[in-house]
Amino acid sequence: MTTLLSTSHVSLIAQANTLSVNGDLTVNAAADVAAVGVKWLESAQLTEVTLDFFGVTRASSAAISVLFEWLRACHLLGVVVTSIMLSAPLERLTSLAELDALIKSPNTEA
Repeated sequence: MTTLLSTSHVSLIAQANTLSVNGDLTVNAAADVAAVGVKWLESAQLTEVTLDFFGVTRASSAAISVLFEWLRACHLLGVVVTSIMLSAPLERLTSLAELDALIKSPNTEA
């Protein structure tokens, strides 16, 4: 397990082929979390990855933006997203925004 980023509100952890976010992913932290995650995806040379947002405590568009940035990076790198795990608040937000299909099939071209 490697801590890639840690602040008082949010942390980003890489373990095997999983990238995990925990805490309150605010707008202020989103750009750093997204950038550090993309950098890890680029350097890890993975063929598949799990994106874990289960530890995100609040529903926010910032968290969804980070997820989309990582999905774009995976697509460009040819990394298959095997699973996306969302916390209950993020599941409600993605459902409300009608993003369920993308979350359930992240490797499908839009």
